[in-house]
Amino acid sequence: MGRNGELRRNIQQTIPVRIIDRGTKVVVLGDSHDTELVREVLMELLISIRNGHTPSREDVDYALNKSTDQSGVKDLGQVLSLHPVLRGDIDIIPRTHGQKRLLDAVSKNELTFAIGPAGSGKTFLAMAAAVSALLNKEVERLVLTRPAVEAGENLGFLPGDLKEKVDPYLQPLYDALNTMVDGNTARRIFEREQVEVAPLAFMRGRTLAKSFAILDEAQNTSREQMKMFLTRLGKGSKAIVTGDVTQVDLPPRQESGLIHAERILQNTKGVGIVHLDKSDIVRHQLVQRIVEAYETEDTTSKSPKAPASFSRD
Repeated sequence: MGRNGELRRNIQQTIPVRIIDRGTKVVVLGDSHDTELVREVLMELLISIRNGHTPSREDVDYALNKSTDQSGVKDLGQVLSLHPVLRGDIDIIPRTHGQKRLLDAVSKNELTFAIGPAGSGKTFLAMAAAVSALLNKEVERLVLTRPAVEAGENLGFLPGDLKEKVDPYLQPLYDALNTMVDGNTARRIFEREQVEVAPLAFMRGRTLAKSFAILDEAQNTSREQMKMFLTRLGKGSKAIVTGDVTQVDLPPRQESGLIHAERILQNTKGVGIVHLDKSDIVRHQLVQRIVEAYETEDTTSKSPKAPASFSRD
């Protein structure tokens, strides 16, 4: 059956329909609701094909997930076949509605918050936008930072010098950079000192001019740390703040700086806030199922429990 057969099986395993190829026609058998969902999915995928895009299994998975959402799959064919949203040495093409909203927000605002679960592309797209701006000479350097305390660990307890202590925290940012550019380009960027990588505490007292700054894992900042970072921006600079508000590792009763900033800056000019969700997850399909399982567990644990009843013998 080949690749088309694999995609067809994927649809049939997700929605209880039967898909039959009849030459230039496709027949979908099932109840009216399910067949209509599949028809919409197939039509959007067809639009992307006509625009030169070859749908992947991930595209089909995303389309099937969106088909059952309130928002549906409207305009998905256009999203999948978009020309690069950010052009230059790195062409950035979104693969979901949420990713397109994020890149649009980055283009329009000096400060963008990208909030979403693991695998939704927030850190990768932030790095892509930053590297694109650097290579296009829109900024002179990148500043990459994360809070240095996570999951109860403190840098002071880790072995090695400062670089050896910091690198494990910032490895996801290194990984994203190395994925986007070849080794020679990455090495040249570091040799020219166009990338500064440091724990968040080292940002205090700085003014970041003509820079593209990324604060990753921002859910683990305090309110004071978030304010300190946001007020570092100088002339000609942009910033993206990424985080997952379901994975806060701060002490109990300490409010996340990301949650606080989202609340007070939502109507501020020049600030974009984009929420990604599990439908935007573009890693292994298992990641999406894991996120769903944890969401279900959280919902169950927060629901009121019936009081226990006792009987006397």
